[in-house]
Amino acid sequence: MSEFRIERDSMGDVQVPASAWYGSQTERAKHNFPISSLRFPRRFIEALGIVKKSCAIANEKIGLLDAEKSAVIQAACDKVIAGKMDAEFVLDIFQTGSGTSTNMNANEVISNLGTVAMGGERGGKLIHPNDHVNMSQSSNDVIPTAMHVAARVAIERELLPALTAFEESLKAKAKAFDHVVKSGRTHLMDATPVRLGQEFSGYAAQIAKARTRIEHASEELSELALGGTATGTGINCPPAFPVNAISAISEQTGIAFHEAENHMEAQASKDAYVSVAGALNTLAVSVMKIVNDIRWLGSGPTSGLSEVLLPDLQPGSSIMPGKVNPVMSEAMMMVSARVQGNLTTITVGGQMGNFELNVMMPVMAHAMLESVSILSNGLNAFRTKCLDGIVANEARCKELLELNPSIATALNRTIGYDMAAKVAKQSAKEHKSVRVVVKELGLLTDEELDAVLDVRSMTEAGIPGS
Repeated sequence: MSEFRIERDSMGDVQVPASAWYGSQTERAKHNFPISSLRFPRRFIEALGIVKKSCAIANEKIGLLDAEKSAVIQAACDKVIAGKMDAEFVLDIFQTGSGTSTNMNANEVISNLGTVAMGGERGGKLIHPNDHVNMSQSSNDVIPTAMHVAARVAIERELLPALTAFEESLKAKAKAFDHVVKSGRTHLMDATPVRLGQEFSGYAAQIAKARTRIEHASEELSELALGGTATGTGINCPPAFPVNAISAISEQTGIAFHEAENHMEAQASKDAYVSVAGALNTLAVSVMKIVNDIRWLGSGPTSGLSEVLLPDLQPGSSIMPGKVNPVMSEAMMMVSARVQGNLTTITVGGQMGNFELNVMMPVMAHAMLESVSILSNGLNAFRTKCLDGIVANEARCKELLELNPSIATALNRTIGYDMAAKVAKQSAKEHKSVRVVVKELGLLTDEELDAVLDVRSMTEAGIPGS
């Protein structure tokens, strides 16, 4: 068998590896863009297969594609959807900004699978990549459609469940730690007392709000560009095609999608993508705050705060015996940084909607799907390997709280701000508790101190001791 086969396209003959399921246009693009090792992720290839299958269903339904060709196209698409043809999607993310090369990559793979299923040879085009697989479509509406389908499926199936589980774990810790009173901190300096459970309840609320934002953003992705074809006008697309194709997409994914209200907007802009990336960015900011707080709370064991004990996962140093580091927090901080960087990529990409078409779609799709994936996987890993195993170091919380000069705030209404400030400064200077300093100065009786310096009541609204 020859190492290559010859395929012809509108630009002439092309040598294609004999074993390849893709064809001439993919081969040209493979040589044109030897830029990186980045390829479209699994979710995008799956979405592209779903779109192509749905288009075949629609074209058959409206009488443009005969049942036999539709059946073999759908069977080929099923292989793409299932991941059996991933090795054939060989093109770099950094390619033509419309993603035309990858659309043709899919068309050619499906064409050759269908052609062989009908008794032909690879490259024989019994199922034609343009006339049959790409019927009623254009790269310019297929790629933005696949972008939305891939991102929404990933968000609904991966990220939202990860967020829900993360939120529930934070709520469980908030309840378990509600009795632990500790020093609050503002500006990284000692402040009035809080409960450890209150801190974790704040984290849970952050995640709940982030989840709501992402749910709303995901709804924006339900609008699909399919039916706009080349410039959003719908040329060569029968009026009945989009609604039937998009109905098939909704049925295959189990997620509701609908046709874009304005096809010019859907293809010329990627504002919905920018909006979703913004919601993911806000989540990344929240996650950075939460995991970094937990990292600080667990710092020590002797020279840091050590108010919580984190699970020991792995040795932390190649030279310092017994050292254990907050590796899960550090991993999630890097995830957060990457997602924030991906927002910049998507923001710049969104600005490149030149006239009737955005021309940075492949890199936007890659950045979006990477953000969803690493957030989902990172949240699950942090929850199971760190968050769920966190234990309160109650003795350390009490030790630090008793030396906290800001407890003197509770004395304001009893001895006045100026005298309370004197007590706080003396407490910090002499490394004595506020209670000891007040007693040494003879300002209040033991009974009065017990009432005013009830640290639990300081963590609740109202006046301590009242």
